[in-house]
Formats: sequence, structure tokens, C-alpha cells
Amino acid sequence: MPISQFLNHLQKNRRYSLHTIKAYESDLMQLQKYLRTQYEIEIAEANSSSLRSWVIDVLETGTQNKSVNRKISTLKSFYKFLLKEGQVLSNPTDKLISPKLSQPLPHFVRESEMDNLLDEFHFDESFKGVRDKLILELLYSSGIRLSELIHLQVGDVDMSESQMKVIGKRNKERIIPIHGELLSGIKSYLIEREKVALDSNLLVTDSGKKMYAKFVYRKVNHYLGHVTTASKKSPHILRHTFATHMLNNGAELNTIKEILGHANLSATQVYTHNTIEKLKSIYKQAHPRA
Repeated sequence: MPISQFLNHLQKNRRYSLHTIKAYESDLMQLQKYLRTQYEIEIAEANSSSLRSWVIDVLETGTQNKSVNRKISTLKSFYKFLLKEGQVLSNPTDKLISPKLSQPLPHFVRESEMDNLLDEFHFDESFKGVRDKLILELLYSSGIRLSELIHLQVGDVDMSESQMKVIGKRNKERIIPIHGELLSGIKSYLIEREKVALDSNLLVTDSGKKMYAKFVYRKVNHYLGHVTTASKKSPHILRHTFATHMLNNGAELNTIKEILGHANLSATQVYTHNTIEKLKSIYKQAHPRA
């Protein structure tokens, strides 16, 4: 039986986990039942038309696109195996097109919540307090990635030009402007930093060692927890927040793209959805007939 032969191949030759094999088996048994009921054919006799019909049927039951794509991946592997074994003359999945995945809107923190955190929340004036606030300000004011943050060097900050150098993905360098308040925060931090660290890393731990990702994550999660009920409170949320707030306040998409270090504009365009949702909300509140 083709299905059992395929599953045996996955277990013995590909060494797939039992959980994965069971998922493959479930998909194939579901397809086999459909083909026998609707077309009175066996799974090895399926063509692109009957497989496409099954995919449509699965979608119509309300199955999420992500799950349907996984099922299609199962079919592609299965029929590729049958073709290699000589049990089919051609691969009927060649013309199968996976449904597009809906891109979730980026989560972000409200402007009022960020203002509350950076303007009203009391940070200790010691090294730890000054550093913790700077971590939040750097992430929110520049939109840099967590990895970019922890690799910042003291020499990357150009005080005279009010800018900093960031090394992003694929070692691509970009320059990000620094506003006055952030610049002041960096200056205050550097004075405190001299008491605990002597190396070139800009951000350091309590003991003066190089900053690491989990440390930053814990700090961001802790402080955001004081001002927002959002389910996600990670450093990356502040990157989303930066981009969303910039768009909401009139920044051009290309400018945000350059600051974020995106390779193409499509990666930045996802933030326009949040802006559109804000426009809809304002429209409903402001228009007398909305």
C-alpha cells in the first residue's frame, strides 16, 4: 500500500519523529477517503484536478491556510516518493498552488503608554536604572533589532553628529539619527558606565560584562508590564512600536525602511495596516454619518 510504504520510508530512511509521521498519515488518509468517495479512485491514481478539488474542500471546511499548506507539503513529499518508486508516471502536485498566508498585524505599544514609561515611570538614578531606561529608549527611538542593540560599541555613537552606526543583517551598516533626549540619556549612561566597565561594548550587565539577549528581554518585559496590558512585551515589539508611531506621525515609508534596515519596501509595508486601522477609527469617530 503506497501510504504505508511512504510512512515506513519516513521512519526508517528519513528518521522523522513519530509525531510528524502521524501528521503525514492523517493527511494522506483524509485524502484517500475523499478520493474514494468523490472520484472512486485510489490515492496513486489522483491527478492535479482531483487533488485541487480536495484542497478546496479542505479550505471550505474552515481549515486555516497554514494547516492547508502543511497538508499540501505532505502531498508533495508523498507523490515525489511515488514518482521515485515508479508507482506514478508524473507528479500530480506540480500544479498545486498553496494558499497565501495572511500576514498578522504587528503588535505595538500605544504612544501614551510609551510616554508614561519614559516620562513618568521612576527609574533609579544608579547605573542600573540609567542603563535600563537607555535600553528602552534605544529600542523605541531607533527601531534597532535586539541583536543590533547588544552589539553596539561605544565608538558607534557619534555625539557631535547626533547619530549612531548600526551593523545589521549580512553585516550591512546603516546610520541612524539620535534625537536630543536620547543623546542626553546616552551621555548620562556613559558617566555611570565608567564605574563598572572598561571594554568597548556600549551596553553592559550589572557586573560590567557584555550585554546578552535574555538580559534585555527580561528588562523590556518587566518595564512594559508596568504600562501596558499587551500580551507581547518583547524587544521586537518596541521595533514594531517605533515603525508604527513614525508612520502615524507622518514619516515616509522609505525613510522608515532605511532606519529599520529592511532590504525591500514590502517588509516595511506591513506597518501601514496599523496606520489604516487608526485612520478607520478616527473616521468613525469624526464623520457625522460614519
